[in-house]
Amino acid sequence: LVQICSLSIENSPSPAVYTMALLRGCVVLLSALAVAAQDSSTCDAKTGKCTSGSGEPHGGTLVSTFVSDEAARKALVASATATLELSQRQACDVSLLINGGFSPLTGFMKQADYDSVVGSMRLASGELFGLPVILDVTDDSLKGKKVILTYKGVQMAVMEADEVFKPDKVKEAKASYGTTSTEHPSVSELFADLGKYYIGGKVHGLVQGFELVWGKGFKTPAEVRASLPAGKQVVAFQNRNPVHKAHFELLVTAHNDVKNSIIFVHPTCGPTQPGDIDGPTRIMTYEVMQEEPEYKKWAGDNFRWAYLPYSMKMAGPREAIQHMIIRKNFGATHFIIGRDMAGTKSTLTSEDFYGAFEAQEMGKKHSEELSVKVVDYPNMVYVGKEGNERGYMSDKDAKAKGLKINKLSGTEFRKRLRSGEDIPEWFAFPKVVKVLRDGGDKIFL
Repeated sequence: LVQICSLSIENSPSPAVYTMALLRGCVVLLSALAVAAQDSSTCDAKTGKCTSGSGEPHGGTLVSTFVSDEAARKALVASATATLELSQRQACDVSLLINGGFSPLTGFMKQADYDSVVGSMRLASGELFGLPVILDVTDDSLKGKKVILTYKGVQMAVMEADEVFKPDKVKEAKASYGTTSTEHPSVSELFADLGKYYIGGKVHGLVQGFELVWGKGFKTPAEVRASLPAGKQVVAFQNRNPVHKAHFELLVTAHNDVKNSIIFVHPTCGPTQPGDIDGPTRIMTYEVMQEEPEYKKWAGDNFRWAYLPYSMKMAGPREAIQHMIIRKNFGATHFIIGRDMAGTKSTLTSEDFYGAFEAQEMGKKHSEELSVKVVDYPNMVYVGKEGNERGYMSDKDAKAKGLKINKLSGTEFRKRLRSGEDIPEWFAFPKVVKVLRDGGDKIFL
């Protein structure tokens, strides 16, 4: 194309007018092609499926709705005619929308996207999306207004409330969570606590980054991407609990298996479900863990950490896709999905809502489309000197060899935390145990 433009200009009949017009046309065309080359996202006209390359943001472009010009921010705030104080869950979503965690979304879903995601797990434009991203309210009074979204005294964004609609919550629950039972904590919240209406529209960010609202260690997709070594594969790990030795073993194993890789440890530190450890305490356990000599020995410079302001939905397979998309936006090329990821139990019977490997299967089903490879391993168990340098091997290998597997259940672990009984070092990092013990019962949600 460059050669054709060059020849056309060289042989143009009028050096003055025609040549300049032709030159401008060529420049515009070449610029458009350059932009298209940067965004390799493609959509299939027949299937509606959209894909982007490995390591690229979902949809091909990392979204940022932050308004960088101070005068423009002030004008936006001045033009708003309503204010809405956000819950912690809502504020997490606003932060991710502003900073590209939910790319390609630029705001809360309007009804077309909401209906499409609920019904087919795809945006109206075709991109895969695991769960609806919605802003619930109690009435329809904000329709058509510009609304200042605030959280704990911080003006986070101005939203254009283009649409206010009534969702079909029963359909949403069945599609998103696989059940309409209020024994599922998120279904219970959906029916009992979330507002009757949803607002859809673009969110204009007034706050750049995560740290002003959420604290130190919360990094945006752009910040994480800037910190990643060039040319490395990025293996992301999502968790909502303290990292104990078996988890750490999984991460070390993943680093050894995925060649030329960085392990990106990315805990969700927003709201979760009753019984989980609160976010601030979890962050303390992550910080002290990284001071442990054993961690430093085996992690070296091969691990990266960032905290994520995300509200867990406990939606099992669908949430696995949501997590894959978020980590793709942070630069991940691989994603670890463990047993019963984002799963939950009945609040009455304690029976699991999802199969142990449903999330893995869902992730693998959409892995190629997302250009994120699912990494999955059997449980890692402690067998002592028969194991690797750290005494671990997979439970599958341990059973095949007839080895004694050392076990400590979650219930027993919590019992020992409370009673002061010994917790073996093969199970947990000593500094992590101290943080949990010092916190007492109040750290549990």
